[in-house]
Amino acid sequence: MKRNKGSWSAIIGAAIAVGAAMGASASSGTTCCVANPRFAGICAVELAPDETCADVLTYLNNAASAGKSYCGNTQVRVGWKQVTCQAEED
Repeated sequence: MKRNKGSWSAIIGAAIAVGAAMGASASSGTTCCVANPRFAGICAVELAPDETCADVLTYLNNAASAGKSYCGNTQVRVGWKQVTCQAEED
């Protein structure tokens, strides 16, 4: 059986690229910004390593959710959308 070195290199390269992308999306220090018309301003949430913006939105848009302290522990539920984070002004 003849093996093609190029194929194995491509497979290994693709696996490394996928792993790097997955690691980047789950790294700590990532910020997710959300907004709601009933909340003053934009809320910036520092994501935990295993957390995504979708997790934050699911929590904030669930009227029965409780136990997290996103957005200053706001009681505002439903109507949250992800927005672009804006740079802080000095």
